[in-house]
Amino acid sequence: MLSILAIAGSDSCSGAGIQIDMKTAAAHGVHATCAITAVTAQNTCEVTAVQQIDADVLRAQIEAECSDMPPAAIKIGMLGTPETAKVVAEALEAHAGVPVVLDPV
Repeated sequence: MLSILAIAGSDSCSGAGIQIDMKTAAAHGVHATCAITAVTAQNTCEVTAVQQIDADVLRAQIEAECSDMPPAAIKIGMLGTPETAKVVAEALEAHAGVPVVLDPV
């Protein structure tokens, strides 16, 4: 089974973010692994809080997933900070040649 790596924020009402990325992959018969960039508190009307994930934790998530299940593609959503963007850029360099979908918030 093909595996993709979704890098995005978590949407607590499951209307966007990593939750939708994983649902979409599953609907297409693709396994999705994930690296969470941020956790949000939100509903269908508003975002009330955002907690960014530490860059070192994000890097560890990406390395753990890629070392076990190399992705056939990488889907990028919410990044949120320059530090997060740098970690993701480093991951893309390490996996040059893997197709990327960039869908920033």
